[in-house]
Amino acid sequence: MPFTVATWNINSVRLREPLVLKLLAEEAPDVLCLQECKSPVEKIPTAGFAELGYTHMVARGQKGYNGVAILSKLPLTDAGDQDFAGLGHARHVAARLENGVTIHNFYVPAGGDKPDREVNEKFGQKLDYLTDMRDAFFADQPEKSILVGDLNIAPREDDVWNHKNLLKIVSHTPIEVDHLGQVMDAGKWVDITRQDIPEGLLYSWWSYRAKDWDAADKGRRLDHVWATPDISNAAHGSRVLRDARGWEQPSDHAPVFATFDL
Repeated sequence: MPFTVATWNINSVRLREPLVLKLLAEEAPDVLCLQECKSPVEKIPTAGFAELGYTHMVARGQKGYNGVAILSKLPLTDAGDQDFAGLGHARHVAARLENGVTIHNFYVPAGGDKPDREVNEKFGQKLDYLTDMRDAFFADQPEKSILVGDLNIAPREDDVWNHKNLLKIVSHTPIEVDHLGQVMDAGKWVDITRQDIPEGLLYSWWSYRAKDWDAADKGRRLDHVWATPDISNAAHGSRVLRDARGWEQPSDHAPVFATFDL
């Protein structure tokens, strides 16, 4: 049975509820994973989502910061969460579909402005978070799993608008790319987006600071869809809904989609 998964850093699910409803109505993914919900779970506006058929939700939240949610038209069960790096943040939640697929939804720490853990605590927390992800997947090899989310790293040279200019900018530094690569290797994850779109510049985030973001097009691919090898060949149809970055009062991220035939 084919099903489509989308991931989107919404930057406040309550503030941008109309955009979530627009996406669900127009694009109708079977599962939508949201990050940076900035809401306690009980205050996520689920009524409108349910009216569109998204009657299932697994989420972790906190007031004003972080927060991850999985909305689904398909039945799912809560598969837990992990507090990587011991930050006490709502940055991970997992859910299991009836077909046995586990979906991990992540919001990796952004890491602050300076790529130096000695002067920037947030950068150290980001690296520690990724190290804990690596260790967790190495210890417990994932199977029949999909990992999505705002991983806050653009790993490839063509995942950023200018590779050379961004080598010392948080999200594209060699140490971050190396840490993300270790996470991928530990879980044997396959980058589904790049499996389907192997060549060319591809972005999912454009800064709010660029008023004419579309023309300037100084983007980064921070949002990812991965899968374990046992289901990666069933994936297809990956795309970034770039237009959503131009919607009224948008998130600075665009949704990323992938379809799986299982």
